[in-house]
Order: sequence, then C-alpha cells, then structure tokens
Amino acid sequence: TTDPAIRALRARQSRNLLATLLLSQGVPMLTAGDEIARTQQGNNNAYCQDNAISWVDWTLDEARAELLTFVRRLIDLRRRHPVFRRRHFFDGQATHDAEAQDIAWFKPDGTEMTEQEWNHDFARSLGVYFAGNRLGEADERGRPVIDDDVVVLFNAHDGPLSFALPAVAGRGWRIVLDSARDEAFLSEPALHESDAIPLEGRSLVVLEKGATP
Repeated sequence: TTDPAIRALRARQSRNLLATLLLSQGVPMLTAGDEIARTQQGNNNAYCQDNAISWVDWTLDEARAELLTFVRRLIDLRRRHPVFRRRHFFDGQATHDAEAQDIAWFKPDGTEMTEQEWNHDFARSLGVYFAGNRLGEADERGRPVIDDDVVVLFNAHDGPLSFALPAVAGRGWRIVLDSARDEAFLSEPALHESDAIPLEGRSLVVLEKGATP
C-alpha cells in the first residue's frame, strides 16, 4: 500500500515487535533482514523459492535505514542493562512491596496486578518493573551486578492511554524509548510516580531510573 497511515502503523508495529524481542530475557534471535524490514510477502515456507521472495535485498532506503538505526540502539540498550540479560529466572516474590521484588507487573493506574487480573481477556495494557539491585548475580571478578531500575509500559490498545508510574520509593524516572515517536530514543526530564505517561495506541515506552546518556 501507499497509504501513509498504514505504512506508519506498520513501521510502529515493527518497532514494537523488535523491542519486545530484544528487551526479553534469553537469547534474542533475528532472521537475516528483520533489522531492515525484509519481507517474504506472507510466504512463511520459502525454502524452495530461488527468487526475490527468499533473497535478501540489502539496499537501504530511508525507512530501512531508520529501522536499522532503531535496532542498533535497541541492541545497545540491551547491552547496557543487565536486567534484560539475567542468567537466572525471576523470583517475583508474592509481595506487594515492589522494592523487594526482582520483577513486578502493573496496571495502567500504577497498582500491581493481581492473580485474577492476569486472566482478564479484555486487558490490553500493562507495565513491568525490573529491579536493578535484585539481580543476585556477580561479574567475572565476583562483584555484585547492579543496574538501573527499568520500567517497560505496553499499550496494545488501538487508542491512547494514560499510564501512571508505579510508586517505587519516590524515585525519578526518565523516558529513554518511545516506539510511537520517529526519534524513538529520548532523553527527557525526570518523572515521578505521581506523573502520568501518555502512551499512544499500539506503542511501548521504556523508562530508566538514573538514565545514562
């Protein structure tokens, strides 16, 4: 399609899916060309296609170059934050004190999700908090691995949503990524748990405590 609205939404969804992959635990795996929006035109079994369907076109137009830059920055964000590269499973301690948890899940109003709320089929948005001081891991010299606290907010609804930041000891947060914006990676003034973050429809936002440039 040449419809600019559809093309913009597709580009945002590509950023959303790439960010979800690269900010997940475990080893992220990209198929060659994913970083430049390569497509097989819907053919998911193109092994026998010795033609443009299965070939990789490495030509970089403006849109492909922008996505490649986005993926590079995502990889750097993952590299800088050990919370995205844990060697052990989360404990998730069944407590409502997020300070004592290594991971916690939140609703748009900033309160922690209950067991029952995980089963709500109408839920389209949530946030996840990663505690940087709860990794329980050591580096090659035996020193404790400490990271910034990180919050990732997801809005899978097609409309905008205001998301309250979780209250974590009154700490300030800084937005470093917004998949709905063209510039994607940001450096904005510190925010607090009393602030509400506007999320565009079908977007995700990453915030750090003590963000580094």
